[in-house]
Amino acid sequence: MAELNAAASDPNHASASIHEALMHPYHMPERLPPRLDRTLAYWRGLLRKAAPMPFWDDLVPGDMADLQADVFTLEVFDKPERFRFGLVGENLEACCIGEVEGLFLGEDRLPEPFGFLLSQASATIESAVPTLHRSDGKMAYSRLLLPMWGEGRIGLVLGVIDRS
Repeated sequence: MAELNAAASDPNHASASIHEALMHPYHMPERLPPRLDRTLAYWRGLLRKAAPMPFWDDLVPGDMADLQADVFTLEVFDKPERFRFGLVGENLEACCIGEVEGLFLGEDRLPEPFGFLLSQASATIESAVPTLHRSDGKMAYSRLLLPMWGEGRIGLVLGVIDRS
């Protein structure tokens, strides 16, 4: 929203910013908070040769030890498209009432920091690129989603939450 407001006040900036925001609602900024940047670097480090995204079987959550409490995975099902929580870090479990692991998105209303997660996950699958959601509400946070390939499709999404 801030980008759209800035675009409205600067006519030279307006068309590019509005176009970018309308083309991809969860676009990645040039710079990320350090924790999210480290996660993105880990994801990029898993890339094989010229592949556009890593394979999910290369993911080793223990390799992200300092971030593991804020990491989660979403298993992706198609026809119909659905997402189910796989791994959920302890900091994220603590913010929810009850266990989140194994829940399908849309089954229950989830608290922050999971607002708009279903739409962001769908946008991540549709665009096949990393996506970012930011919330400046009572509980400010940023959430990075990273698609992962396997069995001929995007089958897993790696997510991380940053509250700094």
